[in-house]
Amino acid sequence: MTISVPDTDVAIIGAGVVGCAMARRFALEGARVVVIEAGTDILSGASKANSAILHTGFDAPPGSLELRCMQQAYDEYLSIRKEMNLPLLETGAMVAAWTAQEEERLPDLLAQAQQNGVSDARLISRAEVLAREPHLAGDVRAALLVPREHVIDPWSAPLAYATQAQTLGARFVFGAPLQSARRDGGTWHLATAAGELRARTVVNCAGLYGDHVEAMLTGASRFEIRPRKGQFVVFDKAASALLRTILLPVPSDRTKGIVLTRTAFGNLLVGPTAEEQEARDRPDVTRPELDALIARAGEMVPGLRDMPVTAVYAGLRPASERKEYRVHADADLGYYCAGGIRSTGLTASLGIARHVFDLWAQAHSTSGPAVAAPPVPKVPNLAEHRPRDWQQPGHDGILCHCEMVTTREFEAALQSPLPPGDFGGLRRRTRCAMGRCQGFNCLARIASLCEGRLRAPMVSEDAP
Repeated sequence: MTISVPDTDVAIIGAGVVGCAMARRFALEGARVVVIEAGTDILSGASKANSAILHTGFDAPPGSLELRCMQQAYDEYLSIRKEMNLPLLETGAMVAAWTAQEEERLPDLLAQAQQNGVSDARLISRAEVLAREPHLAGDVRAALLVPREHVIDPWSAPLAYATQAQTLGARFVFGAPLQSARRDGGTWHLATAAGELRARTVVNCAGLYGDHVEAMLTGASRFEIRPRKGQFVVFDKAASALLRTILLPVPSDRTKGIVLTRTAFGNLLVGPTAEEQEARDRPDVTRPELDALIARAGEMVPGLRDMPVTAVYAGLRPASERKEYRVHADADLGYYCAGGIRSTGLTASLGIARHVFDLWAQAHSTSGPAVAAPPVPKVPNLAEHRPRDWQQPGHDGILCHCEMVTTREFEAALQSPLPPGDFGGLRRRTRCAMGRCQGFNCLARIASLCEGRLRAPMVSEDAP
């Protein structure tokens, strides 16, 4: 069976945030694009679980590709967010020192931030920290304030990128894990579970399976994915009154550490852990690690000790044996790779896409001209600090009362240009079943409305 798409300039493997941004960039530049995704929706892999911070790059390795991609993407996100209706919760961030040893490291972090062009970062005293965040524990010693670190909606942004790409002609094919590939002359012949297709070039954005895909395409992989699990705890919405600034730890060489932050959806989040594991599919949550997160959050903000927990979840980051991004190109083979994109991928995705396109354009040309005035889709607002659909008349009733999801916006998601393919995608587009009851009160109604309308039908394990 052949997938019913014309021969394409670029086949992008993976529809995570990097793949969605990649599809958008190539489509904007006039390329014919197809995205093949193993899952049943965008963000089915690593991209669905993260801390949703828009990073400035203040602590990135100076001169690194990661830094350049983050800062380019930060500027691009700000330039497109209003047109696309993407939220920005302006919080700022503090790297808080709780010990004398951590405090001694703050000047070095400040110097690194300044070297990276984050000139508004500054050291603040204990008194300034507590004046800004009066609910913090009194044993905080000092902090590095980074005013332009903010919080975004981690799901609406890639949805907007993918929707714009599709509007420009890109095709998304789901349930299509790559099974084999061969290069014949100047054309890739790709066999997937959904059928076969041809493309001049391939861009590997396969995340947790990026090394496997590279080995399939080139015979060997230049990197090895070493999955790193991150567990998170989501506190009840009342907890958001206890903190307005992202609270970052003094980072180690291995991890950025545990973050305490508000979310765009009105909750307070603590995490992630950093746990190496071999499995690349379903990450499990474990009680000792979750208890440790809750305890650490209570040490930093004592008011959280009695705060209810709304949800827990875990995600896997596609770490590799080296800390930096694993981005490389083989123009003669028509192969490009964006691998090893770890915790900064949400922020950096637009910059990574631009960088890979620039590499590609050195050896290839698009089938059509760059789009001078592209259509700009607007995604529905899910952020709590902005007006929600339930506040507008004619919404046909509230479907999910915990998250105040209306029937109108639920139906709009199912009828959108890039509708959800599974229950997880539906939740990420609407916030349904993500609140205090985790779907206990609304799941039966949701299942009824979704019957026959998702690529992956809802099953019993979707119930709370």
